[in-house]
Amino acid sequence: MKTLAWISLLTMCVLMACACAPPAMRSGDPSSPLSDLQGALRAGNHEADLADRTQTKTIDRVTVSACILPDEEARRRYGANLAKNGVQAVWLRVSNKTPDENWLLASHMDPDYYTADEAAYLFRRLWSGAENERLQQHFRDLAMRARLEPGKTYEGHVLIPRSEGGRFVEVITNGNGRVRRFGFPLRTPDGHFDFEKIDPSKSQSDQLPVNLSRNQLRVRLEQLPPVATNEEGDSPGDPLNMVLVGESSQMMAALSECGWSFTHRIDWTTIRREIGAALRGKPYLTAPVSALYVFGRSQDLSFQRSRMTLSQRNHMRLWRTPYVVEGKSVWLGQVSRDIGIKLTRNSPSLTTHVIDPMVDEARQFVLESLLYRFRIESFGFVRAMDPAPRESPRHNLSGDPYITDGMRLVVFIAAEPVHAEDVRNLGWGKTGKGPIEFGQSDGARAAGR
Repeated sequence: MKTLAWISLLTMCVLMACACAPPAMRSGDPSSPLSDLQGALRAGNHEADLADRTQTKTIDRVTVSACILPDEEARRRYGANLAKNGVQAVWLRVSNKTPDENWLLASHMDPDYYTADEAAYLFRRLWSGAENERLQQHFRDLAMRARLEPGKTYEGHVLIPRSEGGRFVEVITNGNGRVRRFGFPLRTPDGHFDFEKIDPSKSQSDQLPVNLSRNQLRVRLEQLPPVATNEEGDSPGDPLNMVLVGESSQMMAALSECGWSFTHRIDWTTIRREIGAALRGKPYLTAPVSALYVFGRSQDLSFQRSRMTLSQRNHMRLWRTPYVVEGKSVWLGQVSRDIGIKLTRNSPSLTTHVIDPMVDEARQFVLESLLYRFRIESFGFVRAMDPAPRESPRHNLSGDPYITDGMRLVVFIAAEPVHAEDVRNLGWGKTGKGPIEFGQSDGARAAGR
């Protein structure tokens, strides 16, 4: 088995070295408008759910539709491989039915957005002045205008740094002192993301979901397993230290808005890419998260917040439980912070991450990030396990130690923004020491450091 694993690793390294060069730049098609967006996507043979890909919202007589164009569709329209240079096109349609002039604030979609000329300059060719000017004008013509006259509808694109899987896009208009915010969790599936296997209409288990009151939920959450396990269920893994209550689309939108990225499933394509990123010291912002098991299955969804190296990230695993509360799904989760990477024979990618031992800090980060983006309706804590102090830590499947107060965070996701002062504490349990204090020495705590 060991020999086969290393042969697979060498084979994948050779495949990475032999990757094909991207095709040449093609001429754009400025004559085909995106008024029939669904037709354009079908022409590109994209099998994703079009209703899920394009979203529309109306606020006080201003209607906004938004969609992240798939890479091939963006390439067809722009005549340039935007993805090669890390650029992504967001298509917008804005209908201003108010009597006032409105302005689209592109910097709120992404402060690092590209102007049309800036993006066109990435694709300039030497000794091709006329062609470069034509491409520059083409990029300008495809751009979404900022000034929105009353009673008119406009279409266009905003170019932003590329993200895989999707992202939360906030479109803001301002007119006559009235600010309107349109939030869109936009997805770009490629066949490898774990969210693509989720069917919102079905439970992830064979059991019919049990409808609970909040008080009943509190009792059930204290009875759920304290830790995830290996596939056989005979070795303890990371602590199950959080619960999110909300439908999958609502939960994914909240996490995306807070900067969490969707993750790829583990398959040969993503393993090859992960090994390549590790060997080159490059980021892989949608890298797979290894499988842990609860309810006899691996996680249903994974999310991460990555730094610029593969070895450092916050990551989250979520399992849909057989419970619903007020018609909303209950998700049992594990969150921790990766601080390094090491070799292992227990993973298909031959590597695994080293976690930050202070796992309660990662739990606190989830709470704070959701509060910061006004995505919590209420929250509380329940007991998940006995505390594991720094003097006697527990260990996960990889042998990494962790310390914890043993509490499990419970968050009810807000359907609409809720300011921090209006968020309700359920008062179910207390964490005692704070997540940082729990890991400090007695001297440091006494000195208030």
